[in-house]
Amino acid sequence: MRLGYSFWGFLGPGIVDTPDGGRSHRRCLLDGLATRGHELVLLQRDRDLDEAGHDLSDRHRWDSALPDLDALVLEWRWPIAGRNVTPCGTAGHTCDLHRQHELLAHYTGVGLPTIVWDKDLRLPAGHPLRGQRNVAVCEAALHPSPGSRRLLFPVADAALGHADPVALSALPRRLPLVYVGNQYDRDDAFDAWFAPAAARHAHLVAGKWTRRERWPHVRFGGRVGFPRVDPLYRTALATVLLLPARYARAGQITQRLAESVLAGCLPLAPPGINGSLQVVPAALHARDGDHAAQRVAQVQALAGTPRHAALLAGCLAGLEPFRLSHQLDALDTLLEELAHASNRQPRAAARTAR
Repeated sequence: MRLGYSFWGFLGPGIVDTPDGGRSHRRCLLDGLATRGHELVLLQRDRDLDEAGHDLSDRHRWDSALPDLDALVLEWRWPIAGRNVTPCGTAGHTCDLHRQHELLAHYTGVGLPTIVWDKDLRLPAGHPLRGQRNVAVCEAALHPSPGSRRLLFPVADAALGHADPVALSALPRRLPLVYVGNQYDRDDAFDAWFAPAAARHAHLVAGKWTRRERWPHVRFGGRVGFPRVDPLYRTALATVLLLPARYARAGQITQRLAESVLAGCLPLAPPGINGSLQVVPAALHARDGDHAAQRVAQVQALAGTPRHAALLAGCLAGLEPFRLSHQLDALDTLLEELAHASNRQPRAAARTAR
């Protein structure tokens, strides 16, 4: 199929001053779709080239017009005050939402198979798209909302195959505790789980945290470039999975899980994350902030031992549901279902039939 793919972010390292978490898995997914024989057309602005000066045109095609497609895949965008709801050309405006409206009207509105990947759980329950026969809504959640399908943040099969828990456990790790990520909707989780552990262990928080007054004891390091994320995790023993409440209810464990585990940084799971026992060993769950601090001390005592390697092996096993090949299977199944429901043949198949 020729797939139009809409996303607002980067495929490469991008720039430091951006909240785009998709860089850890988006290129992995697009490359995987290409290996399945799909032709990809990227429909938003080429921010890699425009903002980061990173030319990927030898591997990917961007198109700002409305090309012929067999199906449309959208990483869902939502209104953001002061950014994408302002008039085009005004200071600070981004045109991601306007472009999404254009794509929905031109393609989805006339019945083209459309997959809406609601990666931030922002699509309202009663949104009209949820009732259209040619539309499937996916969520990156272990327990998607009623009527939605599961499409998790993919982890490359090769990355899982090459990960060695013994080698990862042997790396020197100077930091007992780290958190990589931005503040958005995480104040309560940070207050309950990370801040108590940070009061007892050396640590670092990397990301955009503008409201810090509640935690004078926490060491905030500011944003880091995407290429520094993996090396930072490789210096740390443990992190804490901090999720907005809506993510926790759905079991939407973000890309931070795979990023940390593949670097050998053990993820501590607070209670209330739906399905977390499926992906994080029980020995890494914490009842409260004090217990999280105790867990950090426990893994410090285990560092470099066979028990440490066994915990990492359990975490790697927990990434199995996120395997890229599983997500590609899910997408191919959805595309076939939507094509059938829409009574549409892929263009290549239609030409062959004629």
